[in-house]
Amino acid sequence: MMQSDTSRLDAQMAFLMEADRLKSVIRATKLADGSRKETTAEHSWQVALFALTLAEHAPEDIDTAKVVTMLILHDLVEIDAGDAPVFGEHDAAAIEAQEQAAADRIFGLLPEDQAMRFRAIWDEFEANKTPEARFAKSLDRFVPPNLNLANGGGSWVDYNVSFETFETRVGAKIRNGAPALWDWVRPRAAAFFDRLGMR
Repeated sequence: MMQSDTSRLDAQMAFLMEADRLKSVIRATKLADGSRKETTAEHSWQVALFALTLAEHAPEDIDTAKVVTMLILHDLVEIDAGDAPVFGEHDAAAIEAQEQAAADRIFGLLPEDQAMRFRAIWDEFEANKTPEARFAKSLDRFVPPNLNLANGGGSWVDYNVSFETFETRVGAKIRNGAPALWDWVRPRAAAFFDRLGMR
């Protein structure tokens, strides 16, 4: 192996071992069986699987492989910035700054060409302008409600969420890039909130 190849592989392995830390970042959403809260690494895997499975429901033609790549990379910044639960109260500007700094550091571990490519995909996801980014962002918001429906309410109960808050903070984002998925989950969520008297 040439020295330059060794240096490249060293950098790639440093990035991959750093990414392993995502397995320790705990999110607000519980597993479908309600047994514990999920990690961000588990979320990233699951939302990528949702993309592979549900790509046909995107309202525009999309590059599914690009969506999957976005979803694998999108939350790596939580290694440094942590998870900001959608129903929690946060300083959005502070979180954005933390995530930008995290993206600089984490993607900066890679060889320059890969760092630029991965960062560009992450930036595209964050900008939410392309069909792929809109669908990926929508899926990122679509997974947790389905887990909440499966586990008895999860973060909706933990954060005492009303249906109106759910529609505002989550529904609008799902509808933006995946209206068919919103049309599917909305009545199920509404029925759940009605049963719990949280509507």
